[in-house]
Amino acid sequence: DEATDPSVCEENWECIQRFCEQVNADTEGPLSALRLLAHKIQSPQEGEALHALTVLETCVNNCGGRFHSEMAKFRFLNELIKVLSPKYYGIWSSEKVKSRVTEVIFSWTVWFPQEVKIQDAYQMLKKQGIVKEDPKLPEDKILPPPSPRPQNSIFDTDEEKSKLLARLLRSSHPEDLQAANRLIQSVVKEEQEKSAQVSRRVNTLREVSENVRAMEELLESSRRQELSPADQDTLQALSQRCEKLRVLLFRLASEAGADEEALAEILQASDQLSQALGQCRQAVASQ
Repeated sequence: DEATDPSVCEENWECIQRFCEQVNADTEGPLSALRLLAHKIQSPQEGEALHALTVLETCVNNCGGRFHSEMAKFRFLNELIKVLSPKYYGIWSSEKVKSRVTEVIFSWTVWFPQEVKIQDAYQMLKKQGIVKEDPKLPEDKILPPPSPRPQNSIFDTDEEKSKLLARLLRSSHPEDLQAANRLIQSVVKEEQEKSAQVSRRVNTLREVSENVRAMEELLESSRRQELSPADQDTLQALSQRCEKLRVLLFRLASEAGADEEALAEILQASDQLSQALGQCRQAVASQ
């Protein structure tokens, strides 16, 4: 009640911090906190609802995986949706409150991409026309690092960045929160690029393996009998695709950089590809 007191204009950070500590200390803390916060966010008093949203975002920052797990359930997401929906409280909720709720849900789609229910809830709001376009998140918005973070996250491997982020998030100065937001965004972008590289590598190596296996089967058939015209066309198509895959492997090798394990996988695939292409040329020449 103190942390969301509508008669107070400024956020009561001492009360908000105590609230977060209580959430972390209590076994049922996340569930109880979200039930209370849903009630406050749905308040007809704009100040109370806005304070409650600030408390919610601070809990997301400070209360970890248990809180995130409960927050990402439809049970709580539906309570936020009611604030926006004209069928429920959207008729009398202020535009400022609805705007903040939209920002909160949208920011979670960015920071918790693995939470399918959050993604579904936001897409439903867009399909129903309740959300017309993605909001532009303000620079000083308090945004949490994704949780759980991927293994070998930059925040885990770069101790200097991790300490800097922790210091900025503890600060109550708006400029420090802006800096924390920019740092998180840059690191997340870096991690997304890293993840995309891994995905490209995995998909390309799988395709190399499948094409080499198909080519080897056809070559084995060619040793026993002459290939039919259809099989010859298939072998030619496989050969052309494998030539293109060699170029892709070269690019992947340059992307791998100092990642010795990834580089070893790429070089092994390249050797298999070269061997299969060499056998294919010999078979074509002999026939």
